[in-house]
Amino acid sequence: MTKISYLLLVIPVLLTSTISCNNSKAKETEIEYNSEKTVKINSDSIAKSKVLTVDTLDYNKRLLAISNHDTTGRWPVKTPYPLPGAILPYNRIIAFYGNLYSTRMGVLGEYPRQEMITKLQNEVASWQAADSTVKAIPALHYIAVTAQGAPGKNNMHRLRMPFKQIDTVISWAKPINALVFLDIQVGHSTVKDEVEQLKPFFALPNVHLGIDPEFSMKNGERPGSKIGYFTADDINDAIDILADVVRKNKLPPKVLVVHRFTQGMVKNYKDIKTVPEVQIVMHMDGFGSKVLKRSTYLSYIYREPVQFTGFKLFYKNDNWNDWKIYQPEELVKFTPKPLYIQYQ
Repeated sequence: MTKISYLLLVIPVLLTSTISCNNSKAKETEIEYNSEKTVKINSDSIAKSKVLTVDTLDYNKRLLAISNHDTTGRWPVKTPYPLPGAILPYNRIIAFYGNLYSTRMGVLGEYPRQEMITKLQNEVASWQAADSTVKAIPALHYIAVTAQGAPGKNNMHRLRMPFKQIDTVISWAKPINALVFLDIQVGHSTVKDEVEQLKPFFALPNVHLGIDPEFSMKNGERPGSKIGYFTADDINDAIDILADVVRKNKLPPKVLVVHRFTQGMVKNYKDIKTVPEVQIVMHMDGFGSKVLKRSTYLSYIYREPVQFTGFKLFYKNDNWNDWKIYQPEELVKFTPKPLYIQYQ
């Protein structure tokens, strides 16, 4: 199937699904962060490195394993070794995505807390059974800044969630030792401005970042009217902020998830920097049939390597008509093997 056919079939549905959820909140009063708000951090909770360096032989061996016998030279990607305590490639992250204000933006906000947690733990177990060589760990991927069809009081076409809701998600993660990802849809704002607002949270060892170019409207368009994009500079701004937090707080590396389902969503990918403080996941977003999703993964994730890869699964939209959702035992056969799996 051609790329144009894929876009006609998949992307309009994706945009309709996502922006309709975001627009449902546009009528709400916009909640802005208090710039003087700080997050109290117990210094005892900050992870301390027990070793000075990673075991490079073991690290290289694991990279070869996830490259799944690639013969093109693309994988594994040559990048600096990470700081001690790195999550990847030692773990596979299984994340539930969503927003607590909406039952339509993802599984995280769709189900009551305990039902959602149980469902997540079952998925973690399924992935562990599918690939016993990599530890499967849970994560809650929370949309902390949502793109909006309406401009809002600051004319930024984005709605920031209150700190107290982020605190709630972090509290949900603690009993199950889950990671937390804060996801950003910038609208007419910038990656740098939005990540800076959340910077205090990234000082917590288990809080990481996701950024979504789909809703980055650099020419003033309404989010959802077209597919946005990030340049390497946008992504590097996020990397610089995260790396600074890691260095100042003596933390293990942060994970940065970058959503992608078209060629144009990420520009100048070769200029994306790789540093020991940040681990980058290029995450295959979008829904559709298995054939279409595999084609997307090959076209934009496999062929444009950055560091690690992810794959998104939609409980409903991947199970539509004669479409069926990918199972863990199928995805671990991909080249490279995705180490970040997100369910919506």
